Amino acid sequence: MATLLSFSRPLYQSQKSRDSINDRVLHHSLNLQVKNVLHILSHAQIERRMELVRVVSHNTHKRMVSCLQGHIGTDAEKRHKKLPLTSLSQAMVEGGNQLGEDSLIGKMMEVCGEAENRLASELMHHELQIEKDVLDPLSQLAEVDVPNILKQRKQLAKLVLDYDSARARWLQATKSIISGTNTQALTAKADLLKEEMDEAMNKVELCKDQLAADMYSFSSKEGEYALYFVTLLEAQADYHRKSLTVLENVLPTIQAQQDSWTEKPAFGTGLDEHLKRSGREIALPIEACVMMLLETGMKEEGLFRIAAGASKLKKLKAALDCSTSQLEEFYSDPHAVAGALKSYLRELPEPLMTHLLYDEWIQASSVSDPDKRLQALWVVCNKLPKNNKTNLRYLVRFLSKLAHDSEANKMTPSNIAIVLGPNLLWAKTEGSLAEMAAATSVHVVAIVEPIIQHADWFFPEEVDFNVSGMFAMPAPTSNHNNHADYDCGTIERKRPQSMVGTDSDVARKDK
Repeated sequence: MATLLSFSRPLYQSQKSRDSINDRVLHHSLNLQVKNVLHILSHAQIERRMELVRVVSHNTHKRMVSCLQGHIGTDAEKRHKKLPLTSLSQAMVEGGNQLGEDSLIGKMMEVCGEAENRLASELMHHELQIEKDVLDPLSQLAEVDVPNILKQRKQLAKLVLDYDSARARWLQATKSIISGTNTQALTAKADLLKEEMDEAMNKVELCKDQLAADMYSFSSKEGEYALYFVTLLEAQADYHRKSLTVLENVLPTIQAQQDSWTEKPAFGTGLDEHLKRSGREIALPIEACVMMLLETGMKEEGLFRIAAGASKLKKLKAALDCSTSQLEEFYSDPHAVAGALKSYLRELPEPLMTHLLYDEWIQASSVSDPDKRLQALWVVCNKLPKNNKTNLRYLVRFLSKLAHDSEANKMTPSNIAIVLGPNLLWAKTEGSLAEMAAATSVHVVAIVEPIIQHADWFFPEEVDFNVSGMFAMPAPTSNHNNHADYDCGTIERKRPQSMVGTDSDVARKDK
């Protein structure tokens, strides 16, 4: 009996030990499963965001690199040489040197080329800063930091599989103790497998803790990662400010060269600006056309009334815009010359007789008494700005000379005023030139006709038509007595008959 009891005691103890082991295994397994579920629930959202951050960071980095004009990863000097702006700068400077200082285009290209080089330098420094402060950190985040955390997640999954395998072997060993005969050896083996399972479990816990720490660290640094894009905008703002400074510093120099350049088209340019640029007293188109007409157009019938050929007129205007004195080919076409003069007057930004005095001109022309009307027109005429008055005097004295030959050319003061007057004065109103001319033509004729008719009285000073000396003076003509009111050969010019001995004549002299 004693032997039986002594034999059954180890079996009982062994059964009790197996029950205890099974309980511990079941409890440990349940704890592990609960922890894994909680781990998955707490980290799933962060893990999904990490993967999304990796994708969008990678795509943004790729697009940002494509926006760079320099080659990423190269040093400053090589990057600067490869920039398109640098190539543009070199081409402009070389082109400017080829054209030379005598060309405004050459001057502009040289100055602009230097400016483009400075802009290229600013762009190079900007891209280097973007590469250092934005692209490199963004690449580190997308290609290293997040992938390493995601790799660690895969490592944890592998360690969990290793643990499950170790636990399965250990459970199998504990079952073998029950059915086996060598209990002691089986128990020792189970203990070894238990140690392996515990070691695998420790690795799982360590990896899980590290993964959790990295994930929480990533989540807490999202604000720091977002600063990359703030840095991008700040760098871009700084680059554009510096580039704007470069442009603002060079623009006054370019504008000064442009303003100092005298070779600018006369047609469409303000009278004062043209005279200042060219250093002239009389606008070139006015003097050139008058000199050509004095030579070949004084007897031409219908001058200023008959339209010229469009191509010839265009060519003459282009020649005058170039400030050339080589105009011999146009002497034979006085209608083209007259058309060019009309075009110049019509294309002035402000009429020769000015917008400012328009109402006063109209009011003066409306005076009913002829003598007082002339006096009123004379008063307004003397209010003209100096350059306008000088050029009007030059032109009117020529038109008066043209009217002397009206028997041949059919251009009386009235006819001249009709065809040329709307080009000398128009209202500052909206609408086409035709509409403006139609609205003011009657008044303008009443203004211009008496001024031409009494040119010597309005402008008694002698006029040198070749004021610049650029043109040859025409041979004097003998037939200058068509109108009794004109006597160009005397120093004392006759006054208009209605003005002789009147108080207005005295008043004019006192002014």
